[in-house]
Amino acid sequence: MDYDIIIVGGGPAGLTAALYALRANRSVLIIEKNTFGGQMTYSPKIENYPGFLSMSGNELADKLVDQVLSHSAEVEIAEVTGIKDGNIKTVITDSGSYTAGAVIIATGARHRLLGLENENELIGHGISFCAVCDGAFCNGKTVAVVGGGNSALQEAVLLTENASKVYIIQDLDYLTGEKRLAEQLRSNDKAEIITGSKVVEIKGKNELEGIVIRNSHSGEMKTIAVDGLFIAIGLVPQNEAFADIIKLNEKGYAASDESCKTIADGIFAAGDCREKSVRQITTAVADGACAALAACEYLEQRRI
Repeated sequence: MDYDIIIVGGGPAGLTAALYALRANRSVLIIEKNTFGGQMTYSPKIENYPGFLSMSGNELADKLVDQVLSHSAEVEIAEVTGIKDGNIKTVITDSGSYTAGAVIIATGARHRLLGLENENELIGHGISFCAVCDGAFCNGKTVAVVGGGNSALQEAVLLTENASKVYIIQDLDYLTGEKRLAEQLRSNDKAEIITGSKVVEIKGKNELEGIVIRNSHSGEMKTIAVDGLFIAIGLVPQNEAFADIIKLNEKGYAASDESCKTIADGIFAAGDCREKSVRQITTAVADGACAALAACEYLEQRRI
């Protein structure tokens, strides 16, 4: 056995789990395929993390990484493609396999895309997912927000502070977010809500130039020139590689109890990839602690 615990994912849940496991004198490997810190690295200002008035997501990620490294955590940059269950778990990656007594899945979730041509290429060149991060770049400009839930409406409200015009485009005939947010936007001269319409084309090669929307009832097409496009249509959990070993709900989130246990003994799920009602940095950190303690208890019971 290579390690006591392998943690898949280096966001706040995974890094917190590593810290708790290491402090319990367990050997730990963290496997991360992209960037340590997860979705919070997109946030230039975090003001709701206890103990800090304000800091960037990168700053918090750096602090967490430094902390686990100081406790002798090992890290690998690789993509996990599967887990082979057994008394000893085998975690399979695109660059090799590793074994452990327990595994904590903390893969988080990524932003859901529209699935249109040029979309990936224009991320960072007009397309964004975070008004807090990029709203300041829209000063005096025209932008659009795609989505009608709370996240989309909150983004739109924030964008009206700097942008000259904010379109809110929802494919349903109504907004699904809080009535208070909707009324706030309806009373704002800068905001224009367009329901029953879908973005079907993104214009621009090197920089975003505009979008084309189609009315779901009449089929009428309309081109809107925008400088920024903020996509807020939900998240996609990163659990595809584990669908054969743990239970996923209809949206792909891992089913687990409050101790983060899944249906597979010795495999735990923590953070945004887990089925839960609130997804915040603080709840991810809480999950990480719970998963690590549960994993340590699992190993002790089996004398691993």
